[in-house]
Amino acid sequence: MLNRIRVATRGSKLALWQAEHIAERLKSQDPDLAVELKIIKTSGDKIQDVPLAQVGGKGLFVKEIEEALLAGEADLAVHSMKDMPAETVSGLTLGVIPERDDHTDSLLSTEYDGLDGLPPGSVVGTSSLRRQAQLLNLRPDLQVEPLRGNLDTRLRKLEQGLFAAIIVATVGLKRLGLSARYQTALCSPEFLPAIGQGALGIEYRQGDRTMEERLQFLNDAVTQATVTAERAFLHELEGGCQVPIGGLARMDGPKSLVLEGLVAEVDGKRLIRRSGQGKVEDAEGIGRRVARNILDNGGKAILDQVYGRH
Repeated sequence: MLNRIRVATRGSKLALWQAEHIAERLKSQDPDLAVELKIIKTSGDKIQDVPLAQVGGKGLFVKEIEEALLAGEADLAVHSMKDMPAETVSGLTLGVIPERDDHTDSLLSTEYDGLDGLPPGSVVGTSSLRRQAQLLNLRPDLQVEPLRGNLDTRLRKLEQGLFAAIIVATVGLKRLGLSARYQTALCSPEFLPAIGQGALGIEYRQGDRTMEERLQFLNDAVTQATVTAERAFLHELEGGCQVPIGGLARMDGPKSLVLEGLVAEVDGKRLIRRSGQGKVEDAEGIGRRVARNILDNGGKAILDQVYGRH
């Protein structure tokens, strides 16, 4: 077995927490193991002043990391699953998905308690078209402004009074011990998360049996099944960061899986939501069927409009 593992990660506080968390779990299994973090600055980290949808979407946070894996400069990478494009890169595998943490979003404010407490016309900051669409669907009287940057940067902008509220992933707040005076969870069915939100993915070179064996204890079968359904849903929609897509799968008993999915217009005026259920072994099939149901009931028209297809 390897006695040293190089872990590729982004350099943000949250990414480092995630990489160190996996490193500690690996070392708990093998105290003699040396784990080295290889920090990689991705395109998504470098481009902070433009909305993600305009510069290539989620893949900007993983491209350089995956290149380091393929080049043999790192042995594995720890990703937030919500940052992972639906298409996997040839030569790599997302072979291990540890147990999922909190999948919800949170509305944070220094002045207002909850979504209903925001005065009409309030400015809400978010980096996500999915959050924007669902927010405007619930509160069309609000004003949404783009908000990029690491989590502490976003909170600082809230505290400076640039926004009445901001929406971020709850799990990041928990992992870094951050909060605001008012914090409200935005949950399903009213508010669906990003695909894979709250879950980590461990990526390594395809065919690396040694790495696969070493990592298998981290894999959580339930999380792997639910995230597989969500990612199949995203893949069938050919979804990227440029369109509001949300989805959440959960177990319904020991052998059954339920998936809720949505596609929305950016302004939130039209939101198409469908769900599907089936056996857990058919996680991919459930995801694809829910996606096709949405496409057949108006989702295709929304996607064609967003992507400029006629």
